[in-house]
Amino acid sequence: MHRRGSDASSAQGAHHGVGPAEPASLTRRRVAVLQSNYIPWKGYFDIIHDVDFFVFYDDVQYTKNDWRNRNRIKTANGVQWLTVPTGSDIDRRICDVVLPAERWAQKHWKTLQQAYSHTPHFPRYESFLRNVYLERHWESLSQLNQYLITAIAHEHLHIAAQFADSREFQAQGSKFDRLADLLTKVGAGVYVSGPSARGYIEPSKLSEMGIDLVYKSYDGYPEYPQPFPPFEHAVSVLDLLFNVGPDAPFYIWGWREQ
Repeated sequence: MHRRGSDASSAQGAHHGVGPAEPASLTRRRVAVLQSNYIPWKGYFDIIHDVDFFVFYDDVQYTKNDWRNRNRIKTANGVQWLTVPTGSDIDRRICDVVLPAERWAQKHWKTLQQAYSHTPHFPRYESFLRNVYLERHWESLSQLNQYLITAIAHEHLHIAAQFADSREFQAQGSKFDRLADLLTKVGAGVYVSGPSARGYIEPSKLSEMGIDLVYKSYDGYPEYPQPFPPFEHAVSVLDLLFNVGPDAPFYIWGWREQ
C-alpha cells in the first residue's frame, strides 16, 4: 500500500479549521490564497498540502460557469459536470452567492451514487457525503465550498494546514495590491501560487515585501485506477477518493517523495 499523508468563522459554519488566525507578527508562514471551488480537483489540495496557512479568497468577484460552482466527475457515459445553481446575477462577490433550496443537492447525491457506488471506496465516504447533500442546509456557495474543502483536507487527506477566510483580515486596495495587503496581514513569508496567476502577480513587489514567491506545478501526476477510460486528471478529488481511498495522498503529493 502506498504511504498515507502524515499531515493531518466567517466561513458561515465551516468549523473544520476555518477560524481566526494567529497574529501575523508571531510567524512568517507558507501561505496560499485561492477562491473556494466546488469539490475541487486534486491539484487544489496539492497546494493546500504545500502550505501551513490557506486563505479562502471569497470576498472577490464571482465568476459564473467557473470552478466556483461546478466540477467534473467520471461516468460510464464520459465526463459529466456537477453544477450548483447560483442564478444569473454576476455582480456580486463569491461570499454573497446565496443557494436555492436543496433539490440540486439531492440531484448531485443521486448522480454521485450512480457514478461511483461500484467503486472500491465509495462506502468509506458515503456517510460524510450523505450528510453534506441530504442532511445539511447550505445558505451560501462559500459555506458549502469551504466546508467540503476543509473536511476533505483534514479528515480524509490528513493535511495539517490551518484555514482562514479573507474576510477576517479586511484587506485594502484593488487587484494585486489587495492580495499583497492580505499576505502582509496573515504574516506570509512564502506565497505559493497556482501557475495561472503568472500574469497577475507582481514578483518584484513581493520581493520588496520580503515574501518569497513559489509557483505550483501540476505536472507529473501519476494515473490511478479509474474506470471508464481514457484516464482523466481534471476531475473532482472525489473521483480519486472513491477509487483509491486512503492511498489518495500518494497520488496527489506522495509520489514526489519516492
